[in-house]
This record gives sequence, C-alpha cells and structure tokens, in this order.
Amino acid sequence: MANRMGISTKEVSALTQHFCQEVGALLENEDSINIQGFGTFEVKKKLERVVINPATKQRMLVPPKLVISFKASSTIKEQLKAIK
Repeated sequence: MANRMGISTKEVSALTQHFCQEVGALLENEDSINIQGFGTFEVKKKLERVVINPATKQRMLVPPKLVISFKASSTIKEQLKAIK
C-alpha cells in the first residue's frame, strides 16, 4: 500500500491505526458504517438465550450482548466470485 500511495510504511501504519480507532469509536456509539464499494459494519444486539453443555447436559443462560456484523457490498461479492 505504501508503494502504491507513494508514502512511507510508517505513514500507512499511522493512517490504518487512525482509521481503526475511528471505526471503533463509531461502533461503540452503535452507529453503522457504510464504506461504498466495500460493505457495511453495524452493531447488532443478541438476545439472552439458554445453551446446553453437551458434555454435562447442564443448561446455562448466556446474557445479551452486542456483536459487530459485516455485510459485503455487491461489488466485493462480484469480485470474489470472479477470483474462483
């Protein structure tokens, strides 16, 4: 990436780190992020649920939580199909 952009690897590293921090801050606020031509990141809420340990048959309650979801754009999906 540094060669293509004509900048140093340290600058690319700093830009990447800053980008990840900004994405993280937006997701902490439960905002969705749409990167045109790439996809959408969003925070989804998973409800609490009961799971069973297959070894002990013990039932456990898993508390609700927030998870990050990614949906690829149709452009990326088409490019990946072309690679196969």
